[in-house]
Amino acid sequence: QVQLVESGGGLVQAGGSLRLSCVASGIIFRFSVMGWYRQAPGKQRELVATITSGGSTNYADSVKGRFAISRDNAKNTMYLQMNSLKPEDTAVYYCNSKLAVDYWGRGTQVTVSS
Repeated sequence: QVQLVESGGGLVQAGGSLRLSCVASGIIFRFSVMGWYRQAPGKQRELVATITSGGSTNYADSVKGRFAISRDNAKNTMYLQMNSLKPEDTAVYYCNSKLAVDYWGRGTQVTVSS
């Protein structure tokens, strides 16, 4: 059974930092392309960042220079370090894995107050 479990969300003031984690089970983590997506109220889900099995990263323009995605294949865990948070970063953040099939976590809420 595949499980992607996010944690680390919460309420933070603008300019603050949070670190999200996604622990995966039931997938071949080390070969999977992993990613973070987010969905704000009334908006479509959007890409935040992805990381390949080889460690190559890709970021949405809106988070470049502020967010950093990483992975620990030994722990089947992906991270998202979020710095200089802005109110517009407020959303539910979802973990995604891609290896022939897409899997999603249930999400973790990030709220940034101004």
